Amino acid sequence: MTAALRPRAAACPACLVVPEGEASPEPRTDRGRIALSLPTIHCQACISKVENGLAGVEGVKAARVNLTQKRVTVDAAPGLTASRLVDVLDGLGFEAHELDLATLSATDGDRAGRELLMRLAVAGFAAMNVMLLSVSVWSGASDATRDMFHWISAGIALPAIAFSAQPFFRNAWAALRVGRLNMDVPIVLAILLALATSLWETSLSGAHAYFDAALALTFFLLAGRYLDHRTRAIARSAAEELAALEVPRAMRLRNGVEEEVPAADLRIGDLLMIRPGARMPVDGEIVDGASELDRSLLTGETVPVFAEPGQAVSAGEVNLTGPLTVRALAVGEDTSLHRMADLVAIAESGRSRYTSLADRAAKLYAPGVHILSALSFLGWLIYSGDMRTALNIAAAVLIITCPCALGLAVPAVTTAASGRLFRKGLLIKHATALERLAEVDHVIFDKTGTLTEGRPQPVGLEGLSRDELAVALALAAGSAHPLSMAMARALQAQGVARAEVQGIREVPGYGAEGRRGGQVVRLGRADWVGGAAVDQTATWLSTGNGAIRVIRFVDRPRPGAAEAVAALQAAGKRVELLSGDSRVPVEALARDLGIADWSASMRPEEKAARVAALSDEGHKVLMVGDGLNDTAALASAHVSISPASALDAARVASDIVLLGSDLSPVGEACAVAKKATRRIRENFRIATVYNVIAVPLAVAGLATPLIAALAMSTSSITVSLNALRLR
Repeated sequence: MTAALRPRAAACPACLVVPEGEASPEPRTDRGRIALSLPTIHCQACISKVENGLAGVEGVKAARVNLTQKRVTVDAAPGLTASRLVDVLDGLGFEAHELDLATLSATDGDRAGRELLMRLAVAGFAAMNVMLLSVSVWSGASDATRDMFHWISAGIALPAIAFSAQPFFRNAWAALRVGRLNMDVPIVLAILLALATSLWETSLSGAHAYFDAALALTFFLLAGRYLDHRTRAIARSAAEELAALEVPRAMRLRNGVEEEVPAADLRIGDLLMIRPGARMPVDGEIVDGASELDRSLLTGETVPVFAEPGQAVSAGEVNLTGPLTVRALAVGEDTSLHRMADLVAIAESGRSRYTSLADRAAKLYAPGVHILSALSFLGWLIYSGDMRTALNIAAAVLIITCPCALGLAVPAVTTAASGRLFRKGLLIKHATALERLAEVDHVIFDKTGTLTEGRPQPVGLEGLSRDELAVALALAAGSAHPLSMAMARALQAQGVARAEVQGIREVPGYGAEGRRGGQVVRLGRADWVGGAAVDQTATWLSTGNGAIRVIRFVDRPRPGAAEAVAALQAAGKRVELLSGDSRVPVEALARDLGIADWSASMRPEEKAARVAALSDEGHKVLMVGDGLNDTAALASAHVSISPASALDAARVASDIVLLGSDLSPVGEACAVAKKATRRIRENFRIATVYNVIAVPLAVAGLATPLIAALAMSTSSITVSLNALRLR
């Protein structure tokens, strides 16, 4: 049976949500598991095209795409290499990079979300049942009947709360262990005190019990936690993703013989064979061969760099056209790619110190609640001399003042705002991204793939004759150079037919040549073809008649780029362009978009240093970028945005993902973020007003369990309705 006819499981929606095939700690074992990152896939059609395309490759046993993680896992026969699969996917129109699964954490998908949803369901089901029992008590049931309903309620509430409220118990204990308070401490104290006083009242045949209020409190707070969880994608560490992009295997030369070895086994001084299409596994020096290097992942520069003996290379660069022999000068943790991962990890840890509005409110709220409850207990104990009455009122105060509305204040708003921005093409990943976005006063854009489409297109082709275009297509179609492939696509789209050119071959590092009518025709570098260099991305064409034609390329601005820049500047934000590309295209783009501040030829560490310097000056920086060279800057910025077409590591390092190709929603996002922050503050004020009204009732001893449950529900619904105004 051929690979194309081999039965395969279809990609179901559930399989797209739950990551598959990552439990194995090996990136490539004897069973032949290969993982590839697919940063450009975006729909079910992409999944089918990738899976069907890989199924037709000899040696592929199974291929499963995970759309959520933009990754494909392939079970392959021994001998099938990742580079072969990358070539196949490139032919299908998909960018692909090999991942080392040994460096990625195994995952069960959205385990935290499923756990919260399960606890929420249990709390809701138990609360409904206990409230049904409480209706009889509120309606006048007394004596043995009332006691029976209370004991049944206790039998439902105790195990339900023990299971459902575990997130609050864990967080409160973690805070108390280090001697601090958070919002979960008063929550846990209220739940436990409500249960304790309810059990005591039930054992003494008391009239009131708070089992229903404790369950309602748990339910509403779990709803807030789940809303908070759903506002962002569950993302792994960007540093982890960067490490996974390091080449897991390399071809080492021993006495002139190639052997495939794990990258971890490489040592300084080893000679490596880097074939066309492969990425550099080490930092080193070229000792033999000529080619061109694609450094766009590391520097953002779109034009490949000529590579020859004596030239330094860095891990992560892609060899394009010819085989190279490289001597390793830095391996493992000493490579430039690994140092970039370290920069990202440091930047991420710094940004995690941001204190959210909810955390700031908790610092003031939690101590106040405890003090008020303690004073109520002491006051009633002194006034009445009845421990039971004093404890009941203290429990009522804790339940009434428990931060249920505060627990919903932030997630309700962020969910509404996230929904609005999602419809505009922006996905909010991080819980505090909107709060941080509202504070931004300085915006930094990357160029290639962010402000531009990242795909150089030939311009001025109308100045060439039909015959010259035919020769150019014949030579371009026989080359793997990015500019040649772009030109071939453009000419084919115009309906140009190939000229009859014989003996086409690619000369590594220079271009493509062939023979036509006894004359040599060439397409490639200026000094090789015989043309004069220009200050623009270009290639040169010689058709053998003595005339040398220059074909220029431009990287067109992304749709909405001008609108986004104008909107940000109109909002009073300073806009800056930092690019690893050369000076001429960066200056031209900055001029076209009206950006006065720009810098070219920026290395990744320089971008991160610029963001850090602005932060030290007190600026709140928004970084918008898409490449490996932007990852450290994205992670160190106050808030960051990446296009969906960005590399996995850049998307994971960012707080917000731009789902479409239009950049204009970036300007609107800042306005929505400001509105969202205002709504959050309004919700805090609503919660405060609620407490001002409800607390005196509780302190006065008038807060029955029914009043406590109604008060919590009313405040929660009011906060949610206020949040919905953002839609």
